[in-house]
Amino acid sequence: MNVIKGLLKKDLLNLASYKQSLFIIIAFLAIFSAFNKEMVKFLPIAVSTAMGMIVLSTFNYDEIAKADSFILSFPTNRKEIVKEKYILVISSMILGGIIGIILTIVVNYLIRAVNPEFQVTIEYNSLIMTTLSGMFGIALVESIQIPSIYRWGAEKGRIQMFILIFLIIAIIVGGAFLFSNLKLGINIEKISNFLSNYGLIILIITTMLMLYISYKISCKIYCKKNNN
Repeated sequence: MNVIKGLLKKDLLNLASYKQSLFIIIAFLAIFSAFNKEMVKFLPIAVSTAMGMIVLSTFNYDEIAKADSFILSFPTNRKEIVKEKYILVISSMILGGIIGIILTIVVNYLIRAVNPEFQVTIEYNSLIMTTLSGMFGIALVESIQIPSIYRWGAEKGRIQMFILIFLIIAIIVGGAFLFSNLKLGINIEKISNFLSNYGLIILIITTMLMLYISYKISCKIYCKKNNN
């Protein structure tokens, strides 16, 4: 556990240079929301996405500095290195979601205090669902990108990620097109009720499952490099 704490400290020190950029991004999103009512509801998605993507820059730092060779000279192993990255990524997504929710409530309150005509009703259940949906999206991207980085490196892994995401989008869009044209008689109301009752649980379980599978794949790829 001390090893993971040390690795987290190392990555957080590397990310310290992004504090100003992250503050500017959050401030811009808050100001932009003042002029766009719909944007207020999507602040948690935007903030968690920004934080999740910034954290991935630690791979670039490690690759440029060849940090892994140095880290592995200490009493640690490759699984601990991978585990630390996933802890960092998951923590950043959760923190981003929390900051996004707080920012949404504060921005909405302040703007309505200044401009009573700014009427945006925030339903907390819907806000939490929106936040988790955003976290699911960034988790999907990172579940693909992290194993890609371990397999091909930070630069090539990013290219592979975009190809995989494009394929996923193509499959989803193609599937939706087929369903709409085949007229399978899907009961939208039943689906809506099902998601209303179980959507939150499904999102949490699916997100955790994706990240776990991604972690196991990353461990397998990274540990295999040790034998090469």
